[in-house]
Amino acid sequence: MTTQPVSSSSLIRKNWQRLTALLFWAILLGGYAWYYSSHSLTPLSAVQQIVDLLQTPYGPLLYILIYMLRPMIFFSSVVLTVTGGAVFGAGSALNFAMAIIYTVIGANASSMVAYFIGRYFGADVLPEGSDTQTGFVQTYANRLRRNSFETVMIMRFIFLPYDLVSYLSGFLQINRWAFLLATAIGSIPGTIAFISFGASIDLSQLETGNLPPPNPWVLAFGFIIFVISIVISRYFKKRETAALTGAN
Repeated sequence: MTTQPVSSSSLIRKNWQRLTALLFWAILLGGYAWYYSSHSLTPLSAVQQIVDLLQTPYGPLLYILIYMLRPMIFFSSVVLTVTGGAVFGAGSALNFAMAIIYTVIGANASSMVAYFIGRYFGADVLPEGSDTQTGFVQTYANRLRRNSFETVMIMRFIFLPYDLVSYLSGFLQINRWAFLLATAIGSIPGTIAFISFGASIDLSQLETGNLPPPNPWVLAFGFIIFVISIVISRYFKKRETAALTGAN
């Protein structure tokens, strides 16, 4: 029995919605690249523009909105978190706590945006199947789906690229609630570390283009958080391995 080749026109008719969404995304990225180049922005001046926006009365809401939309233009989550710490986290323990809350809300919203984008474009690409299915990619995808919470938790704890994890989780159709919970918990150490670093930055020095030297105590705190994250990730990795061994 022979299979008929699929024509390009039929592929376009079948996937026109995804192609339209992809075109919109490309236009958005192109617009951002045009704005960046036409205004001769540098990474530092781009951050300064964000700082100016966040210092308005609507700063916290704008911060969460920018954070939520950030993965669509691949703006660094680390840079934005440090910026949030510098604007909202300095001066008192209350400010520091509020900066963490704003960032947790924004980060989880942005992770879900990236997740659903990945889920939309990944639909039907690697459908979930039975354990009898072969192939390395399909086997690994099924493994991620069976251990969604632990896998995403480990990836967050070891500071893998934030958006890459979100897009991949959506593309592989990982359970959304397990993904959200693992992201919310697993991102806390990194959020605290980067907010701490941002809170140690003097914004007046940022305006002059001269960044202050890193605070050694903040760096030490960030390193401790990193070590704790690695230890926790190894614990969950052992649990995942034991669960897989027991299932076989």
